[in-house]
Amino acid sequence: MTELTRRSFTHHTLGSLLTYSLLDTLAGADLFADEVKPVTVKWLADVNRLGSDAKGQKLKQVEWQKKIEELFAKVDLPDLLRLIDFDRLAAGVQLVDKGERSLKIKFPEIEGLPTNLVFGRQVFALKKGRSVVPHGHNNMATAFLILKGDFHGRHYDRLEDEPDHFIIKPTIDREFKPGGCSTISDHKDNIHWFQALSEPAFIFNIHVTDIVPSSAKPTGRVYLDPNGEKLKDGLVRAKRLSYQKAYDLYG
Repeated sequence: MTELTRRSFTHHTLGSLLTYSLLDTLAGADLFADEVKPVTVKWLADVNRLGSDAKGQKLKQVEWQKKIEELFAKVDLPDLLRLIDFDRLAAGVQLVDKGERSLKIKFPEIEGLPTNLVFGRQVFALKKGRSVVPHGHNNMATAFLILKGDFHGRHYDRLEDEPDHFIIKPTIDREFKPGGCSTISDHKDNIHWFQALSEPAFIFNIHVTDIVPSSAKPTGRVYLDPNGEKLKDGLVRAKRLSYQKAYDLYG
């Protein structure tokens, strides 16, 4: 009887473990994707289409910004959170003491959603008081959407590049809450800086790279100190910074 009891116990235990493992596998295989609303699938497909138009020079970068901001303003945020499996993503995050933790995300395979997306995507996770440090981009168009928490967001127009400085002008300085968004291109609001006002705080980011294939500037980030020399007409001469110096100062 003891041996049978042990066998029965082992059988039920293994069965439970297999059930949990199967559920986890099913979730990882995106078999719960049917819970995502068709409107969110269309929203993501539209985001991808706009990115393709920008890369194909069918859409000017500033026009891309306007249309992306209109799309982001209409997003069903709870459904987007389901789409990226936010609860599981957030539950396992280990926040860093400086700057942001970058989390990779994978969209499930859903009918109507392109499999080869033209934009990169990630989620930034931050502690209170930590920042996505002041930086601009070369040959990139990006967009931010606040998923959770409150942020102090600042943007600047990058008007002129000097050997060791940038001439910039403040354009946006306000609080961003969940559902709030902003965009960047080479032509408008090219510098941004987001500081978390609560914890944990999460930002969804997309980026379309190599907008202009013939660009002389290498695609990527440039770092700077926006608290630089004050010039006339509200302009600032902002010193170029290394990655490490930017995080030491503002991370």
